[in-house]
Amino acid sequence: MQAGGVGVPRPPAASVQIGPYVLGRTLGVGSFGKVKLAQHELTKHKVAVKILNRKKIQSLDMDDKVRREIKTLKLFMHPHITRLYEVIDTPTDIFVIMEYVSEGELFDYIVEKGRLSEVDARRFFQQIISGVDYCHRHMVVHRDLKPENLLLDSDFNLKIADFGLSNMMKDGYFLKTSCGSPNYAAPEVLSGKLYAGPEVDVWSCGVILYALLCGSLPFDDESIPNLFKKIKGGIYSLPGHISDGARDLIPRMLVVDPCRRITVADIRQHGWFRVDLPRYIAAAVDDRLVMHRKVDPEALGQVAHLFGRSMAECQREVNATARNEVKVAYNLVLDHLERHRRAQAEGREDDMLRSLSGSDLSAMEDGSPRVLAVSPRVSSSPLDGAAIESRAEARAVAPPPVVGEAGGEWKLGVTTAWPNAAAIMQEVYRALGAIGSEWKTITPYLLKCRHELAPTAEGAAGAVVKLSLQLYKLQDGKYLLDMHNTAGDLLCFVAICKTLMAELKL
Repeated sequence: MQAGGVGVPRPPAASVQIGPYVLGRTLGVGSFGKVKLAQHELTKHKVAVKILNRKKIQSLDMDDKVRREIKTLKLFMHPHITRLYEVIDTPTDIFVIMEYVSEGELFDYIVEKGRLSEVDARRFFQQIISGVDYCHRHMVVHRDLKPENLLLDSDFNLKIADFGLSNMMKDGYFLKTSCGSPNYAAPEVLSGKLYAGPEVDVWSCGVILYALLCGSLPFDDESIPNLFKKIKGGIYSLPGHISDGARDLIPRMLVVDPCRRITVADIRQHGWFRVDLPRYIAAAVDDRLVMHRKVDPEALGQVAHLFGRSMAECQREVNATARNEVKVAYNLVLDHLERHRRAQAEGREDDMLRSLSGSDLSAMEDGSPRVLAVSPRVSSSPLDGAAIESRAEARAVAPPPVVGEAGGEWKLGVTTAWPNAAAIMQEVYRALGAIGSEWKTITPYLLKCRHELAPTAEGAAGAVVKLSLQLYKLQDGKYLLDMHNTAGDLLCFVAICKTLMAELKL
């Protein structure tokens, strides 16, 4: 079975094209030029294109800022940092091809929602710390962390953006530039003192965590001198609704003395931070994304098919030091594949285990198969918190899908008390073959399946349904086989699940 994803209609011939990218609507206008939505002509994946006008950059004396951001982003390959795919130079403009992050700024999300629930705030904060830790491991300090520079993708995962004020750290050297937004800047930055780097990002993360949980800023004042006085004195208050764990963590981050401030490594070990911590963040998978990374065979296969070349030829291009069209296409395809895999391997498992807590788990004591309807992650946060600032013109951001609404996802699951996961998967393979399904093995416990329903005697046309099957371990030796509809009619999906469950002898 071969992965798809190439069926998007081609743009009209009149569209403006830069290299392999067909430019679309304008997403925003900045100091140096526009940001446009674009589509990679071959893979059909969307990207954001920053069009930087050379004359404007020179007139504003911002050459260093632009060069620094591009240089920094070329270092990074992390799920919670915006991705740079390539840079196209022309005599008049610089086209920076970036990852398209569709749901806007975290700032706007907080303005719309008010304070977030602790579950949602912690999830965002874990992703921020994962990205910041990755930056620091690669000797980069961001220096301008704030909700305006944290973007949300279509799955409402965070991406750290805007590295224009970032800088490289060197052992034995200190930084002294006062930069960033005053409300999020550390006391030592405002005071013009020397600083190493990571500690100023930790302070900013503390302010962001406060904003997520409270819907307002810890340090705020219309008077800049008064604002600076509050920050330098560490003068703020914690609302009563904040839990004990967050009440312990925030003051450790907002310590005026940078030498006594908690480190990123200590934040990662804090009890509040580690609740529901995704495995890829806990295991620091980010290091393996860059160091000694193996070529992904599925992504390589898709790219080889798109270019009409052999796998070996495409692999040589992907492993090449210089950027080339095959390598860029491979990175676009791989990013989309890995985002889907993380959602399956981490987020869905976490959601399912939470949804099966309490009475649901206690109802499974007899070990017999049961059908469960499980909803996707949705926010339960109250919306009555104060906005961070009085920006009435803030853009609206669509919330995640709600159970029962059009576009929401539904999953089915079968539980079993079989103690052997490998034996369960063997039974799954047998049952899929018996009902005539095709499948591809992604991991030993994750399958992508395709099932074609035959036309009915009444003359109704057949249908193709695609689904994923993944096995999760629950507790006390019980397992859950998750069935997720990825494409096709919902009723047909339910019918296939019913047929499969009748065939399974679990």
